[in-house]
Amino acid sequence: MKYLDEFRDPELAQKLLDEIRQITTRHWTMMEVCGGQTHSIIRNGIDQLLPDEIELIHGPGCPVCVTPLGVIDRALAIAARDDVIFCSFGDMLRVPGSHSDLFRIKSEGGDVRIVYSPLDALTIARDNPHKQVVFFGIGFETTAPANAMAVFQAKRQGLTNFSMLVSHVLVPPAIEAIMSSPTNRVQAFLAAGHVCSVMGYEEYYPLAERYKVPIVVTGFEPLDVLAGIRQVVLQLENGRHEVENAYPRAVQRQGNVPAQAMLADVFAVTDRNWRGIGLIPGSGWELSEAYQEFDATIRFDVGDIDAQESPLCHSGEVLQGMLKPNECPAFGKECTPRNPLGATMVSSEGACAAYYQYGRFISLESVAVGG
Repeated sequence: MKYLDEFRDPELAQKLLDEIRQITTRHWTMMEVCGGQTHSIIRNGIDQLLPDEIELIHGPGCPVCVTPLGVIDRALAIAARDDVIFCSFGDMLRVPGSHSDLFRIKSEGGDVRIVYSPLDALTIARDNPHKQVVFFGIGFETTAPANAMAVFQAKRQGLTNFSMLVSHVLVPPAIEAIMSSPTNRVQAFLAAGHVCSVMGYEEYYPLAERYKVPIVVTGFEPLDVLAGIRQVVLQLENGRHEVENAYPRAVQRQGNVPAQAMLADVFAVTDRNWRGIGLIPGSGWELSEAYQEFDATIRFDVGDIDAQESPLCHSGEVLQGMLKPNECPAFGKECTPRNPLGATMVSSEGACAAYYQYGRFISLESVAVGG
């Protein structure tokens, strides 16, 4: 398929791998921020093909995975109401809350609907004026413009029965939190190309300079990932710490300026809890004062709902790159896709899901026990 297969060419991949081997003289540890990149790496065996000196650490770039347990429980409380139609992307339905998930709420009679765009939820609200329609607005900067547009349109159209449960998170503060940690081992970052297609990469320059780390904007196909790794290794070997763009077909330095204007209007920066990680200052968006009438947390008075993680789940350490998924004692045993302890096992971008799905880290004994 044109524009897809060309970025999976095995001969070109081998050339990139050969070049990476030639330029690598020391052990280097780099983090791919995005869960989509993690899945590409594990699915295509890139981690096995790289020289032993290069260690890839999986970062917190899975929006489903970092949505706080308390927010999931708020979603469950709202979705269980008789007067609510709760709309969400499909990957949130299996994410476990404290005692349930959205699939179970649906099976118990809750009106939970999978949509493919937040604008679909607006249509449902117009078609069901006697119901409150709530959209679960999560994600990094990538999904935020569409969510912002939905709220903007709801206000413009005077939809009083539409609201949004917002849990948006931002990449640059997460990188800063990782680099500030006393346990940090990361020496460079592969930045998420789709985030940068919206926001550009101006925000990464101060981080690269402050922490002396290379940051390379990278795509998601095998050749994209390998090209990003090559640029990172070149910087590390030469003692440089710069921001580079290895994904120019999709990313420009300034990003999508009209989308950024919409985001600045609808959202305001806030401190945000990350599931398994904790509070990161200035790392999220909430609805701005002009749009607070559409805030489902306020409308349904669920702001006081909070929750504690299972002590068996080590997803926070996985998300911070401190632990590989298969190093968690519960991986493939107490925690499987059928019985997940954390979101990293069920999200389509979760590192634990990648390790389980592609089979290289699962023993036959674990499959027999965990199902």
